[in-house]
Amino acid sequence: MKSLVFSGNGCTVYGADGRVAFRVDNYGCRGGREVFFMDRDGKTLIRIQRKGFRVFKRWEARRYFDDGEEARPWFTLHKARKGAAAVTMHGGGGRTYAVEGCSRKSDYKIKGAGGAGVAAIARKQTASGIVLGEDVLTLTVGSEVDHLLVLGMVVVCGLMNRCM
Repeated sequence: MKSLVFSGNGCTVYGADGRVAFRVDNYGCRGGREVFFMDRDGKTLIRIQRKGFRVFKRWEARRYFDDGEEARPWFTLHKARKGAAAVTMHGGGGRTYAVEGCSRKSDYKIKGAGGAGVAAIARKQTASGIVLGEDVLTLTVGSEVDHLLVLGMVVVCGLMNRCM
């Protein structure tokens, strides 16, 4: 959950090969009101904005097209009951997801409709069993799920927990 940009706050996502796959940064925007999710070349894939205040606070994600044009809202995430968050997809038939345990900085799950597991986030462990810091996470995503969507949800949970 550390930024590669000196003056920004964000994180870096590494692939299974150990290379940078994605990066997330806010370029110094205070309080994480706006965050950009980019590929390794710096092309913006998702823009996440915090909307509303206090109890009505939510995060809205917009996906970018190949030509760089921004789409309508893709999904909205807001806190639900204690320790959970609800994700509503826009334009996708009202599909919803639940993020259970997102109030913790690590070790939470994303569930789809009917409670089926979609992804799991946990602190990374080395092969010898050493648990790395709270800002080093591992993400396991189901094969039938949009990986970019799950990564967007993880970024929003990081924003909610003020990890970025």
